[in-house]
Amino acid sequence: MNTDTQAVPAMAREATQAAEAARRQIRDYGAAFAELGERLRRRPPRFIVTCARGSSDHAASYGKYLLETTLGRAVASMGPSVASVYNTQDIDLRDALFIAVSQSGRSPDLLRLTERAHAGGALVVGFINNVQSPLFELCDIGLPLCAGPEESVAATKSYLTSGLAFLQLVAHWSQAGALREAVSALPESLEAARALDWWPALEPLVDARSLFVIGRGIGLGAALEMALKFKETSRLHAEAFSTAEVLHGPLALVGPGFPILALAQEDSSAESTRHVVHRLVQLGADVHSVLPVPGSKPLPTVPGVPHAIAPLCQVQSFYMAVHRLAVARKLNPDMPAHLRKVTETV
Repeated sequence: MNTDTQAVPAMAREATQAAEAARRQIRDYGAAFAELGERLRRRPPRFIVTCARGSSDHAASYGKYLLETTLGRAVASMGPSVASVYNTQDIDLRDALFIAVSQSGRSPDLLRLTERAHAGGALVVGFINNVQSPLFELCDIGLPLCAGPEESVAATKSYLTSGLAFLQLVAHWSQAGALREAVSALPESLEAARALDWWPALEPLVDARSLFVIGRGIGLGAALEMALKFKETSRLHAEAFSTAEVLHGPLALVGPGFPILALAQEDSSAESTRHVVHRLVQLGADVHSVLPVPGSKPLPTVPGVPHAIAPLCQVQSFYMAVHRLAVARKLNPDMPAHLRKVTETV
């Protein structure tokens, strides 16, 4: 691929900046995350609510599993339309932690729900890239993503830094040494993931019409994010499923040659994921898998990374290839059809 700066899509250039953005967030706001973690230990919330859309919501899915599996706190994703469309006035969020995640911080529905959450008694925390936004001003505690400007409609580094924000929150709240080590390891791990080549797995999709992306637990958000990027950059119908859910109705669509990307991390979900990948291979699917399973094709991963950051590293590698798929399908990955950078929904 031409390495001239002007010839490389903005999406790809911005994706390469994720590691440095992660370093900025850790360096500049690590102490603020530590302070928040101490506050939550002193007065734990009854439950946690997230508010986000698109890529930000996929990062919240990653955070949900981290929070639930590490701290045992129930996490719910609350639809912004509860406040904006249905105009629900009294939302009881007493003693809850409400986390708003956004790149722009300007969408009216997120603003409305955040206002109601504050009125309902929640501690409102924001993971927001634009610190000049109205959403940032509404938060009791605003924590910048530090991703920097993004020109491409397709978010990259802001997704990865949103994931890091959740990781920092859980690491400092739980005081888990393994998670603190994962935070420290992320920038260098993203750099290593950036150098891996996922193009051989994506090149066969140039003429594809649909595919599955599967993952489980903290890896489900990564699957959701990849499926979205296939749609918006390459006009390719991709659906994300849990490796458990794919064995239900979606399995009926699988047959010889059906393309599947299988994501995973070496945690308690790994063995069940291997079983599912084996089943998909038996059905003749063309499976590219992070985990080695006979009959599948390997997706390269950074060796030895903490499993908590494996999904973020896999997304980083994917970002470095998916823009090439868009170009191969004669599309501009920076300017998807019908989309704008800031989507203001009601």
